[in-house]
Amino acid sequence: MTALREYQRLEAAALWRPGRDAQRRDVIISIGDATMTIADMNDRPLAHWSLAALERQNPGEYPALFHPHGDPDETLEIGEDETAMLEAINRLQTALSRARARPGRLRSIILVALLTIMGGLGVFWLPDALLRHTVNVVPDIKRKALGQALLGRIERVAGQACNTRETTAILTRMAERLDVRQIVVLRSGVATSLYLPGDIVLLNRSFVEDYEDPAVAAGAVIAERARANQSDPLAELLDAGGIQASFRMLTTGQITRETLDQFSETNVSAPRPAVDQDLLLAEFAQTAVPSTPYAYALDVTGETTLGLIEADPMAGRALNPVLNDRDWVQLQNICG
Repeated sequence: MTALREYQRLEAAALWRPGRDAQRRDVIISIGDATMTIADMNDRPLAHWSLAALERQNPGEYPALFHPHGDPDETLEIGEDETAMLEAINRLQTALSRARARPGRLRSIILVALLTIMGGLGVFWLPDALLRHTVNVVPDIKRKALGQALLGRIERVAGQACNTRETTAILTRMAERLDVRQIVVLRSGVATSLYLPGDIVLLNRSFVEDYEDPAVAAGAVIAERARANQSDPLAELLDAGGIQASFRMLTTGQITRETLDQFSETNVSAPRPAVDQDLLLAEFAQTAVPSTPYAYALDVTGETTLGLIEADPMAGRALNPVLNDRDWVQLQNICG
């Protein structure tokens, strides 16, 4: 949206406290695609907050005190002199708020009636039906906010995502090339890869450090995109919290920290489910990326991935590389 593009280069000084018992520290904050990045004075990212989930504790008072939704112990203080940043946050939150669905009274009445009818049809049918309905009505702006919140919970366990000034733009270009919103490289925590709501793909550092061909890392992203087409990541997140999570999301638009943590504990380090081969090959063809490098990365002998090798949709075709050599070398050093 126009408001987001207007403020993408805006930075400001602030004081950040990661927890109730932690000391405040000087940081630099900047605004990105629906998120706020908190970095130290050496420009190393410390945290990412969703602008849609940002709350102010003291409206009208200064210094302005903000925290992520559901986590008042983590705070950010912005001085009254940072007028441009405070105005930007206010305008962006207003723009994001207008983008959300706003159910009216009639819709609320219909929703209550619908839930009552569904409750009468039995406990075995209700959870799955409620889950499917919730997934279908959650807007994209909320999916992005949930994905950023989930990434924040994962980073608390796995450590901050790898990032440098140079690789931020490279990962952005790579994400655009592979038709996802964001690619995040983690040092540990995630076993291989993971797709989060809001089109965020997590990659273990091995995909960029251990291979000479960027098509391997691209293949991991494509495989996660194919899995997301088979099983909606939002459905997996809500399923981790049970029927209460679906009901809370449907009625309040919120999800608890316990559900986020439950998903992280269950899915982050677990083996990824298999993907239908025809679906996966179709994704490689759509993205114009060869499947052979990824196939050999999964199995160096190629025996268990022979279908991806023999039916490579890009075999014999002129290829547009995922990244140029310079960008790939820089990306391979993203974790230091």
